[in-house]
Amino acid sequence: MEILQQICKPPLPASNIIISSDHHLNYHGAGLVIFTSGTSGPPKGAVKQRSFLDTNAQAVAQWYNLQETDVVLHTLPVHHATGISISFLPYLIAGSTIEFQSSGFHPDQIWERWRQGGLTVFSGVPTMYMRLMKYFEENISKKSTTDIQDYVSAAKSFRLMMSGSAALPFSLQSKWIKLLDGKRILERYGATEFGSVFSVKPGDSNNPDGSVGKPFFGLEVKLSNGSEGEILVKSPHMFREYLYDPVATAAAFTTDGYYKTGDIARSEGDYYFILGRASIDIIKSGGYKISALDIERELLNLSYIGEAMVVGVPDEEYGQRVAAAITLRDDYQEPSLRLEKLRADLRSRLAGYKLPTILRVVKDFPKSASGKVVKRVLGKQLFSELNDPHIQVWRSQKGGQARL
Repeated sequence: MEILQQICKPPLPASNIIISSDHHLNYHGAGLVIFTSGTSGPPKGAVKQRSFLDTNAQAVAQWYNLQETDVVLHTLPVHHATGISISFLPYLIAGSTIEFQSSGFHPDQIWERWRQGGLTVFSGVPTMYMRLMKYFEENISKKSTTDIQDYVSAAKSFRLMMSGSAALPFSLQSKWIKLLDGKRILERYGATEFGSVFSVKPGDSNNPDGSVGKPFFGLEVKLSNGSEGEILVKSPHMFREYLYDPVATAAAFTTDGYYKTGDIARSEGDYYFILGRASIDIIKSGGYKISALDIERELLNLSYIGEAMVVGVPDEEYGQRVAAAITLRDDYQEPSLRLEKLRADLRSRLAGYKLPTILRVVKDFPKSASGKVVKRVLGKQLFSELNDPHIQVWRSQKGGQARL
């Protein structure tokens, strides 16, 4: 910037100077309200400070080393926490280019846009990556060798591919790693109330399989029981309150000011692994605490399963039973999937007490606007009545008595 030529100029005439009477905006006052997705309860309006629009964006831009040369394809709604705090504001602050895909999410359109080139960053939710991979396997893989190579090269050209808002199944991650010749989709963990908490940093080759990375910049994070337990967070990017709900606001924090996320994790050194939502994803069966996400990951490793959801179903004897709802891939040849086969295929991967004892095969899972399966609602709908002919219940013989 040329300075010398500016400082020797005569002062402005008084008639050209206007004193503003606008109020100074409080940097820590309310600046943005984002509603939660409602996956664990009714949606609540999380009130963000004005500073969030600036400091969180700077932190994300620094974490991922965003540059003016980056071009992100924006596919998420901007009223969604990830859509504004991960895929929008950081790129504005970094001077990058944001290209909006505003016609809804269509895998064929996304692949065609990738093929055109010019993009460096893609951020999505696991459902998007699942649908993109499915389209590749069922359509692109059947094209000519030259066309296939064009699409694969386009995917490999991304500097960053990121995923958040829900757990990315390792089986799906593995498919992308193979397609991208070893490049990983960078996972992160966060929520509407507090932004990113854990993220995989670009270039971290030591990040273990299934881990969501290390704590994000400027956070205080601890687990309620040492190396495992509920994730408790203090953050400058944290929300101030729930809109018009002081009771819920007070209940959301510990006495020393940590936000109670309701999510369970474990740590190995500096790395963290998400076990699931305490109220939904932790199944208490026969004295065991079982992570539904662990079972979902193993289900998705089976070649014939498209999507999977695992929940606990109330049971008088065991407290809860492990219930799985799944979709089958289009190329599955059998007329139906039997629970006996599913359990046999999982037996080498899961302990006996983790094997599903209830199964329902569905055509599709309805999802929220942010691409999430709302387990709290869908679990009750699918498993409300175990006498439903569409539900299979595991029965074993013991002492001549048939039991669940």
